[in-house]
Amino acid sequence: VYSLGQKRVWLVDASDAPRRTFPVWPGTISPDPGAYAIGTRTEATTGSDGVPVEHIVYFAAKSGISVAFSNAVDGSSPPPAAPDAKTGGIRVSKDDGKALWAFGTAGTTVRVVE
Repeated sequence: VYSLGQKRVWLVDASDAPRRTFPVWPGTISPDPGAYAIGTRTEATTGSDGVPVEHIVYFAAKSGISVAFSNAVDGSSPPPAAPDAKTGGIRVSKDDGKALWAFGTAGTTVRVVE
């Protein structure tokens, strides 16, 4: 579950029990509330802000921009994006990125709530 308002993720198991929760740093493009399925996963790349990222888990797109969770390889949080930037990356801490990568396999549902 990804809360847009709380800027937080909960990893919830099949019995609806939360197993882990953590804060996130969203980009400038947010998905609409609803249910999505994790599609592509990429081990590592460079983010649109030029920062090397890993554990990229894509689950939505909006206005032609892919929306995905990832963590910076060096563990840093991103600086605020410029207001005119179009970024769909949702950063998490390094440890949370590892947990999300292990939990969120292809087809896993991501429920986005207000």
